[in-house]
This record gives sequence, C-alpha cells and structure tokens, in this order.
Amino acid sequence: MEVLIALLGALGLGTGSAWFVIRNLYYICQPSEVLIFAGTSTRLPDGNTVGYRLVKGGSSLQIPLLERTFRMDLTNMIIDLKVVGAYSKGGIPLTVTGVANIKIAGTEPTIHNAIERLLGKSRAQIEKLAKETLEGNLRGVLASLTPEEANGDQIAFARSLLEEAEEDLQQLGLMLDSLQIQTISDDVGYLDSIGRKQQAELIRDARIAEAQAKAESIVKASANECETALRELLRDEEIAKIEATKGVRDALTKRAALVTEVESIAAAQIAEVEAEIKVETARIVETEQRLQADVLAPAEAKCHRAMAEAKGNAAKIIENGEAQALGLQRLGEVWRSAGTDAREVFLYQKIGVLMQMMAAGVPKIAVSDVTVIDAKNGTQATKLAAFLEQFNQATGVDLKRIVGQVESGK
Repeated sequence: MEVLIALLGALGLGTGSAWFVIRNLYYICQPSEVLIFAGTSTRLPDGNTVGYRLVKGGSSLQIPLLERTFRMDLTNMIIDLKVVGAYSKGGIPLTVTGVANIKIAGTEPTIHNAIERLLGKSRAQIEKLAKETLEGNLRGVLASLTPEEANGDQIAFARSLLEEAEEDLQQLGLMLDSLQIQTISDDVGYLDSIGRKQQAELIRDARIAEAQAKAESIVKASANECETALRELLRDEEIAKIEATKGVRDALTKRAALVTEVESIAAAQIAEVEAEIKVETARIVETEQRLQADVLAPAEAKCHRAMAEAKGNAAKIIENGEAQALGLQRLGEVWRSAGTDAREVFLYQKIGVLMQMMAAGVPKIAVSDVTVIDAKNGTQATKLAAFLEQFNQATGVDLKRIVGQVESGK
C-alpha cells in the first residue's frame, strides 16, 4: 500500500487524490471469488487472446478509463433436482429426485467459458441454467436404463449422470462437485410390483434356505449323535482296558508294598532296640559323670581347699611370728643402743597416737587438780596443761614430771 501511494505521488497526485484512487480503483480478491478486469487484452497459454485479465487470490489496481472490474463468486450452489414422467428404457415413466452441488470453475481453461457465458448473470439465473442442464441430462440417462437398473444401483445411476453432465457443464464454465439420487418412483406401480416380486422371491429363497438349513442341521445332528455314540463306546472300551491294567498293576504294587512294609517294620524294631541300648549306655555314662561331678569332684576340691587353707594359715602364723620376733629383736637392739633415754624416746614416739586415742575416748570427769598457767602463753598453754593432766589421770604417767626432769638434765 505504501509503495502504491509513493507511486501515485511520483505521478504527481496528492495525498487526497491518491486515497481517492485507492478507494475506487484498488481491488482485493477474496479466496472464494475471482476478479475480472475487462478492457485489457491478454494472451492465454493456448495462444488465444481475450479482452480481459484475471486476478484470483490477490489484488490489483484498475486502470482508469481503460478497464472495468467484475467479481465472480466461486462458492457452491445447491440445486434440488426433480424429473417427473421421464420415460425409462421400456417406456415406463419415472419420477426422480436428487440434489447436486455445483460451482463456477475457478481453474483454466474452464473459467474462460464461465466468463463468456455467465458474466453479468445473477446467482439465481446461474442456478436455473445449471438445474435445467442437469435435469436434461437426467432424462437422457433414464432413457438408457430400465427401471430395474435405475432403482437397483442408484450409485451407478448417479455415476452415469455425472459422466453425462460433466461435458455440458464444462461448456457452461460450471463444475459438478457431487450428485446424489434421493428417490426413484413411478405412477403406474411398476417399481412396487417389482419390489413385491423381489420380496416374494426373497421370502421364497429365504424359506428354501431355511428348509435346507434345517435338513442339513438334522443330518449333521444325526451324524454328530452317531459319532458321539461311537466315541463313547470307544471311550468305555479304553476305560475298561485301563481299569484292568490298573487292577493288575495295583495287585503287583500291593504285594511289593506288603513285603516292603514287613521289612520296614522289622528294621524299625531292630533300630528301636539298638537305639534303646545306646540310650541306656549313654545313661550309665551320664550317671557316672554326674556322680563324679556331684560327689567326688566337690569332695576332692574341698579336701584340697582345706589343705591349702591350713598350709596358708600355718605359713601366715609362721611369718607373723618370725616378723614379730625380728621386730622385737630389732627393738631390743635399738633400746640397748639408746641407753637410759630409750624409754623417754619411745614414749615421745607414742604420744601422738595415745593423744588421738585419748582425745576420742576420754569422758567428762570432775576437776580434782588446778594448774595455773601464765596468761602470756595463751590458749595453747591452757590446752596443753589440760591434756597433760588428762594423760596423767588415764595412764598414770606424769608427763609434766618427765618433761621437768629432761629440762633439768640439760
């Protein structure tokens, strides 16, 4: 569109004039139509020249003053056909109804026939022309067929009509898409009599077929029963043979089974006696082991334990005695080497232990003696004096005197 406006502008037309030209001279072709620009000579592929140009599925600009534009509709047209009193082969008048779908041909060279013959006609005029052509072809086809042929195979009848009408419609520039025969009838009842005859023949054939089928079924059923009875006899014979063979085999099997059963019972009894012998032997061994474990072993263990305890106690007494003797011997040696002060040293060593024992077990006693201590010595001197007094009362040893003698010896 922009290119077209630019072209018109180059030709010296303004914007308003360009829009006027586009609105009145620019045509767009719809998919279901064809544009015919009359006034311009065009050479066809077959060499002929026509005074128009075609545009299908596009757009074009009409040349002012030189061309005139026409639109031709390519959509389908539905035509109802009805032929009354058309004589068939044999002189029987028939009434035929049908429906056809036709349209203007959109392909070359048939479209040129449509332009030459149908351009300028209304859609109703085109439908009337197509209907009259098809009805004429229908009468021609009926004249070549008998009523039985026309009514017996309507698909073949419609195919013959298509072949007959195709050439005439192409000459008009039309194309037949489909054709269907709906009804075929006659006023004299010929087709009805044919139908009744055919129906009677069908009923007759059906009854004959049914009788034949029943006869065949009876024969087949008798043959099946005979064959079934024969098979049952053969089956019973086979069953009797199998049962006899089975009885012999069962007797042989039972004899072997009885022998095997007696042997197995004897073997089981022998195995049971042997198992009881083994059980009694194992029970004797178990009793001996239980006596060994419950009586002899504990007695021996108790004896060994008593001997070990006695040896342990004797060794302990001996060791304690030897240790005590050695301790007394060494204590005597120490006393002898210490001289006259050994007694005091020994007492000093035991004072701590005795003081702990006395402190824990001395009860409350009444004061029978008072010792005066200088206040400067404090609380410790008071506690020491009280302890020395308690020690003297408990043991009879006067520690104050002993301490005084030691100090005076210095």
